[in-house]
Amino acid sequence: MRRILDIGHNDLRVFFKSKSAYVWLFVLPTAFVYFGSYVARGPGDPSNHWAPVAVKNRDTNFLGRIFIDVMTNQGVWAANPTNAAAKVAIPRDFTERVLRGERTQVEFSRKEGGDDANAALVQLRFVRALVEVNSDILQAAPGPITEARLREIMARPNPVTVDAHFAGRKPMPVGFNFSLPGNLVLYLLLNVLVFGGASMATVRRNGILRRLATSPATRLEIVMGKIYGNTLLGAAQIAYYLFIGKVAFHVNIGANLPGVLLILILLAWAAGALGVFVGSWSAAEDRVVPICVLVSLLLGALGGCWWPMEIAPPVFQKVAMCLPTGWALSGLHQLISFGSGIGAALWPAVGLFAFGAVANALAIRFFRL
Repeated sequence: MRRILDIGHNDLRVFFKSKSAYVWLFVLPTAFVYFGSYVARGPGDPSNHWAPVAVKNRDTNFLGRIFIDVMTNQGVWAANPTNAAAKVAIPRDFTERVLRGERTQVEFSRKEGGDDANAALVQLRFVRALVEVNSDILQAAPGPITEARLREIMARPNPVTVDAHFAGRKPMPVGFNFSLPGNLVLYLLLNVLVFGGASMATVRRNGILRRLATSPATRLEIVMGKIYGNTLLGAAQIAYYLFIGKVAFHVNIGANLPGVLLILILLAWAAGALGVFVGSWSAAEDRVVPICVLVSLLLGALGGCWWPMEIAPPVFQKVAMCLPTGWALSGLHQLISFGSGIGAALWPAVGLFAFGAVANALAIRFFRL
């Protein structure tokens, strides 16, 4: 056990001797968390989600524009048909038929295979917009119904207000609540995997592994020492991320900190073992880092580190739940954003442990001097 600790502590000390290590470990991920929060924020209040809708306004008169404004005020935002959860079509003669007192219809349809939760939210706010527009028209009667008259009525303070927001004690994972877990998982995997693979390639090229083989340390102790050093590196990044997330970005982490730490430490351990495996398995040492970077970016993209999986096609959502990045993010969002208890971390932890166990077995099996 002592030899495992010595090897791991020495690897960590060597890593922090490099100034570029601080950039990759702390500076660059922090910048991505900050700027990524604006990409993932979207319109509206995170605790009162705005749903995407595709609006086709065929009406060239003022009631079509007013109806769109009322829908926006209700909490929907105009999106392109690809990203929209539902579609709303305003007929060509909408204003003329309403002014003549004739019955007219605004078409609503859900997107085939789209997000059911967002579609239901659009439908609810669509109905509320219809009620509001009809109410404004009734208030404008019996005088002439004009755009100026309707907008004057819309601008009046509403005597009745409704406070509607998503259930749960945490906002939905947007802004920093999405950016912090996503970038933490991505850069934790990237840094630990690259460091693990590169360090193995370096010590083998420099003959350090051959010298270790002449020491009392066994083959198993050398491998576990390298994995332990990688896990320590991940732990340092985890501690920094959680501190910055709490102090600078005001992400509510403390309520379920044990579950968050469990998931992240298991991910660091699994990534460290995978890095040692890649560094041992690859015969071409100059290809180790590109392979580790490619694997990290691919797992990050498919696992939901770059964008919310809710907007991805259903097949990619299923793929994400077969990957360690998908397991980690699912558990982190449940713990940080949705306010679930420690039980929400158990299944992701089981998946990460199984993945780490396989990676450890591969690292031991393919280890070479």
